[in-house]
Amino acid sequence: MTPISQKFSVLLISFVLLINISGIAQSTVSTKKPSDIATQRLEQELERISQLAKGKVGICALHLESGKQVSLNLQERFPMASTIKVAIAVQLFTLIEAGQLSLMTMVDLKPSDLHPGSGTLDVLFAKPGVQLSVQNLLELMMVISDNSATDILLRLVGGTGAVQNRLKTLGIQGMSADRTIIQLLADLDGITLPSSDQWTLGFYAKLDSATTPEMKRAAAIKLKTDPRDTSTPEAMVNLLAQIYRGTALKPASRALLLGVMERCRGGAARLKGYLPPNTVIAHKTGSLDGNATDDVGIITLPGDAGHIAIAVFVGDSPMPLAEREQTIAHTARSIYDYFLYQPSPLPTSAR
Repeated sequence: MTPISQKFSVLLISFVLLINISGIAQSTVSTKKPSDIATQRLEQELERISQLAKGKVGICALHLESGKQVSLNLQERFPMASTIKVAIAVQLFTLIEAGQLSLMTMVDLKPSDLHPGSGTLDVLFAKPGVQLSVQNLLELMMVISDNSATDILLRLVGGTGAVQNRLKTLGIQGMSADRTIIQLLADLDGITLPSSDQWTLGFYAKLDSATTPEMKRAAAIKLKTDPRDTSTPEAMVNLLAQIYRGTALKPASRALLLGVMERCRGGAARLKGYLPPNTVIAHKTGSLDGNATDDVGIITLPGDAGHIAIAVFVGDSPMPLAEREQTIAHTARSIYDYFLYQPSPLPTSAR
């Protein structure tokens, strides 16, 4: 073979190798493309939807069977408002499982226990000697988000410190339980609470009527940067996932809690807003004027498509409530469709 022929052969082999390598690379990219494009499009859609609120929006959605997750502002802190009640319920069931409490435990209602956001219980507090069971209080807390029932249960489970310790035990970082609901509302309204022995029927309304608009504005501004009683979307979904998977609670407690959350009456225009009729969703809403519009829970997909643990937090926003709720509803539907039409991958544990 002549030197020229040798050079030509080397060039020909190099060219063939280059074509093969290029073909392999293109083949590799093409097999990944559909999944990546779907995820990228969803993320772009979540960004677009979040702009409806004209404020920061936090999203985390975890497909519980596959472990696939999508998110926006995953580790940013947002006010939890009443979604903290999910963590309180977990601590309550933890004590019930330990035999320290029972759903049948009866609790006396005291005048000092009547807190703002508890219209359902107003009439009961006017009657001395009335008792409610822990189960009654749990239903009131989770189904209609009653604040008096919440603070009574929070006292029974050992306060915010006990809830925080339970979260720590579960390895949940990025969620902070710091105040009773009445203290949170007082901080929002610019009210300084007296000692609890002065909490008589109607005391809060009197204090509220004495606050000026300037005091309320200053309190609202201060609350915007308050790190207390906040959570990242990631932390809330971690808690929901541990509830569903049975690592936070035993099976019987898990079933009871999710059953109560499925009866939540609030948030018809939030996570549920654009989902198909009769979609099963165990959830809890949270609201704090324009500072927080939240909904968190577990969505059951149809057939064998699985379940989604989801948290959507709309932070400080100037938009009307309807616009903030639409942000949550559009987000939930986009995520619902994404996971519904994804191929069913093997569970994380089976990989």
